[in-house]
Amino acid sequence: MPFSNKNIPLHVHISYLFTGLMLAFSLLIGIVLFERMNKDALEATNQRFEMISKMTASSVASVYQPTKTFVDIFAHQRIIKAKTLNERLDSLRYITTALSSIESATSTYVGYRNGEFFMVRKWQENKILRTRLNPPANTRWVVQSVSLIDQTMQGEYLYYDAQLKELGRRIDPNYKFDPRTRPWYSAGFNSPDSAIASDPYYFATSEQVGVSYSKKAAGEDAVVAMDIVMSRIQQALRQTITPNSRIALINLQEEVLCWQRGTSDSRVPKLIARPDGSMGLPKLINQDAPVLQILLSKAAQYSQHPGTFSATDEQWQGYVANIDIPGGQPLRLLIASPQVELLAKVTASRNQAMLIFGLLLLIGLFAALKFSRMASKPLKSLTDEARKIEQFDFESPIEVKSHITEVLQLANAMGNMKSTIHSFLDMSTSLASETNFERLLARVLNELSDIAGAQGGVIYLPEPNTQSLKASHGLLNKTALDLSKRPLIQLDNSDSIIARSAQRGTIIDQLSLEQLHNLFGSQPSITEAMTTITLPLKDRNQTLVGVIVMLLRTNKVDPGRQALIEAISGNAAVAIENQRLIQEQKTLLEAFIQLIAGAIDAKSPYTGGHCQRVPELTKMLARAACAEQDGPYADFQLSEGEWEQLHIAAWLHDCGKVTTPEYVVDKATKLETLYDRIHEVRMRFEVLKRDAQINYWQQVASGGDRSALEAQLEETITQLDDDYAFIATCNEGGEFMAPEKVDRLKQIAARTWQRTLSDRIGISHEEKERKARAPEATLPATEPLLSDKPEHLFTRTAREQLPEDNPWGFKVNVPEYLYNRGEMYNLSVGRGTLSEEERYKINEHIIQTIIMLEKLPFPRHLARVPEIAGGHHEKMDGTGYPKRLKRDEMSLPARMMAIADIFEALTAVDRPYKKGKTLSEAIKIMGFMRKDQHIDADLFALFLRSGIYREYAQRYMKPEQIDEFDISPYLS
Repeated sequence: MPFSNKNIPLHVHISYLFTGLMLAFSLLIGIVLFERMNKDALEATNQRFEMISKMTASSVASVYQPTKTFVDIFAHQRIIKAKTLNERLDSLRYITTALSSIESATSTYVGYRNGEFFMVRKWQENKILRTRLNPPANTRWVVQSVSLIDQTMQGEYLYYDAQLKELGRRIDPNYKFDPRTRPWYSAGFNSPDSAIASDPYYFATSEQVGVSYSKKAAGEDAVVAMDIVMSRIQQALRQTITPNSRIALINLQEEVLCWQRGTSDSRVPKLIARPDGSMGLPKLINQDAPVLQILLSKAAQYSQHPGTFSATDEQWQGYVANIDIPGGQPLRLLIASPQVELLAKVTASRNQAMLIFGLLLLIGLFAALKFSRMASKPLKSLTDEARKIEQFDFESPIEVKSHITEVLQLANAMGNMKSTIHSFLDMSTSLASETNFERLLARVLNELSDIAGAQGGVIYLPEPNTQSLKASHGLLNKTALDLSKRPLIQLDNSDSIIARSAQRGTIIDQLSLEQLHNLFGSQPSITEAMTTITLPLKDRNQTLVGVIVMLLRTNKVDPGRQALIEAISGNAAVAIENQRLIQEQKTLLEAFIQLIAGAIDAKSPYTGGHCQRVPELTKMLARAACAEQDGPYADFQLSEGEWEQLHIAAWLHDCGKVTTPEYVVDKATKLETLYDRIHEVRMRFEVLKRDAQINYWQQVASGGDRSALEAQLEETITQLDDDYAFIATCNEGGEFMAPEKVDRLKQIAARTWQRTLSDRIGISHEEKERKARAPEATLPATEPLLSDKPEHLFTRTAREQLPEDNPWGFKVNVPEYLYNRGEMYNLSVGRGTLSEEERYKINEHIIQTIIMLEKLPFPRHLARVPEIAGGHHEKMDGTGYPKRLKRDEMSLPARMMAIADIFEALTAVDRPYKKGKTLSEAIKIMGFMRKDQHIDADLFALFLRSGIYREYAQRYMKPEQIDEFDISPYLS
């Protein structure tokens, strides 16, 4: 198009500016960058100098200060008063402990006024020392002693290992050493108040350079001292800054203690002979160190802040730091680095940057001519807007001011794109976040109606196992429609726009009033023919998941808007399908849960309905807690996920019972296993009665007194009948077994009967193994009427053991045996029909419940199902099972289920061992349990106050169990 005065080509605005800007920008950046980098590099070096000085000072202090402290303390120890070698050796452990804790210390010693000397030396391998001291193997400590014996000084060496075990002694008559002649003695003798450090000097014995701390002993004519070597300080100087940096540590006499040159030359200077023949440290002036000599001459200038100086024809950065010595003269630290090395990286970066700037300038010159149309402010603004879209930032509209036609068109297109993407993402997020299927349908319809500019619409969903669609949700002018009477739409009905859209795709058509009434029903707002858009909802596999028809406010739809509607409808279809799949999975899970619960209830005729009634009672109590406006449950509410969690936990609270043998659950008498063994006992009594009758006839046949024998027989028969009746009564378990009853059982059991057939044939191999624990009796065998035999004991396998440190935290007492079917043992059970082993087996169902549920991969919102389901046998005082949790360790739903489980068990009429309690009896028992802190007192009060107990009774209890009583005593 021709250019107007306002709309002109973009390169005219930019090309004549670009070259000059690039050149100026490159030069400016290069100059500023290089200067800044130079400054930063020197500042970093100065900081490094100061850090090295601080670290050196710290290292020196760590060597000197512990030594001074020890000498100050050592001057007050009992060794200063010791007169003999043995008395001084009493302090050996104290001294060796101190030497071990001070790494740099080599020895500590005491010089006495009379010339005696006592030293403890830390043995470290040294050729010179080995030659002089010649210690035995494993020597850790060497004691050097000079003692006055018979007016003669006697030198002696003692050797000890690390445990202070003496390895040997050696008297050296040539060991002539007078401590009073040593400088450390004189210095220490004149320093009674605090330990004083000597200048570094040459140790004659070890031929090393070190320092001695000495001090006069308190109130005694003795001087204590400790030696340290300078090797530790050398390590602090091994921090090179550049390959040719110099670092040296000197004393006030300018003698060099140690120095570092570059990265490889690190050393303690060699000792030199002094004019008096002694060995000493060299001075800095005598070393090959001209740079450090110049720096030392300028010490006053560089002692506060690092600075620059000239030496050896180049510039150096230098720093002089004073290092304070506790109790001694300070040292000086000299640091110097060549500037050419310090700025080497900066110089290389500058050269590289200049090269890059030059290349960029050449490229920029070329780009200014070829791509100038792409370098304007409006385009930059649109680029920023594109980045916002890339980052999903849709908060602000696109506003671009430009005289360029193409830019304005691009801005308008980007604005429409931004609005469309924003709408699409908002709806996608909205649909993805909805978890309720019915609300999802309403949201899909509402969002699509808004985007399409429709008054409303209807969603049709496929009916399962049919070829038809059902109106599932409708909306008109933001009001939900009643679609319960809308007929099904057959997919093969070509007259229906719904069926045609399902087969062909999107249809935009004008429908008659009658057709609209068929779709939306008779609505006052629909008074004439209107345009509709009908489109199928298909998932990612192009499977039909529904059809949506919307009533438009206009007679035509913009193609861009139609494309957006179709795109969003596809997203909505996926959301609907996902929610339907989730709902089907939940339905399947619920069916499995009820299948398991039903199987548990069906397993025993005596527990039928328990797994179904406890969930209802638990949820009744939870709803009552949610309804509370004040009190302890005023803030208690359950989310949708928590209700689902409570529902599943309640239904599965006894799932562990699938592992409990039926005969244990159903055990109605004490001798019952898979059958009631009272019949075996009864047959033994029958045998005894027959034996008595046979005995009677045998004695009659032998000429006995018949009348007397008849009386005796009658008495025996009567006694046997009476004993059996007593055993049968005990077997029922309805009464407490008092001690006198147990004694009578023992008397009855003492009777014997005779077995003539083997009891080891015709039985299972497991029973044979149990019987094999005792040798087989010779037939005929005389046996007690009642007995506890080894074969009655069922051992507990390793798999059935429960260690104390089990991963589930169970705290239960596990019986030694899996079962004990001893006849006397079971008949002697004090209350009820269950033995200790069987009672544990019953209680074990909750352990198995927790183990089974914790193995299931519950999603996060159901993660507490095992804890809730497994806590209904816990007690508030911590005496319950299986984990002995206390009230505060249990969740509120778990405490609710405990009350529900107890109340249901008390009132159930389908138990083999008891009758169902009346309401008043059950509440009375639970009142005692509340007092004993077995159940939650606040929940029990809510249970009564809300009337849940009576509502439950009317639904699940027999009329004769429902009685009237006053609940007020249980609410106080």
